[in-house]
Amino acid sequence: MSGWIAIAGLGPGAAALVTPEVSDALAEATDVIGYIPYVARIAQRPGLTLHATDNRVELDRAAHALTLAAQGRRVAVVSSGDPGVFAMASALFEALEAGPEEWRALDIRVLPGITAMFAAAARAGAPLGHDFCAINLSDNLKPWSLIERRLRLAAQADFAMAFYNPRSRSRPDGFARALQILREECGDTRPILFARAVSTPEENLRILPLGQARPDMADMRTMVILGSSRTRLIERSGPPILYTPRSAA
Repeated sequence: MSGWIAIAGLGPGAAALVTPEVSDALAEATDVIGYIPYVARIAQRPGLTLHATDNRVELDRAAHALTLAAQGRRVAVVSSGDPGVFAMASALFEALEAGPEEWRALDIRVLPGITAMFAAAARAGAPLGHDFCAINLSDNLKPWSLIERRLRLAAQADFAMAFYNPRSRSRPDGFARALQILREECGDTRPILFARAVSTPEENLRILPLGQARPDMADMRTMVILGSSRTRLIERSGPPILYTPRSAA
């Protein structure tokens, strides 16, 4: 087949953080498919068709991309951050596995991007400098009981934790429950980072003790990172530095 699919990560927001590999794929693409705000980041040009869809139709979006590629189109499926982290790569492969056998002959590439958690961590220092985990706090695709279990086990294992999708208009209460669970397991003094809209003009970072964290400090543009018991805060004249030492002792 002459068509191809590039599952591309657009990074956290700034154009400077889009990789050259992704930029090259977008320049060659005949079609760009993705969630509405991510497709809006792609400049229109002759020969390019933009397909923007709602956030809850990932499998339909993936099947559409595979169908176009099978017709010989050059398709870029875009996600923010990295496409393999709570994004479109897994959805596309799920559609591929369930779809027609001929789809498996397509040229499919995953092009990595800078994730929101890494961009946020870099702005603050190095809070993910030792063992860490990432947890999606949305219960749209998994039950809250599973989220709670993973929160408790990750806290008990003393991971630093990066939280995606902490709070939305349709899920106003889940993050409050998550904070309560984390306080029960970690206490009130653990440093927590709220990093909103990192690398964009609206960027805002806030570091405070877990006991002072409030649910309304986060929204869907916020990456939340909770340190481990080893995470430290270096106060200085400029913004403080949050980091987790690599030593275990």
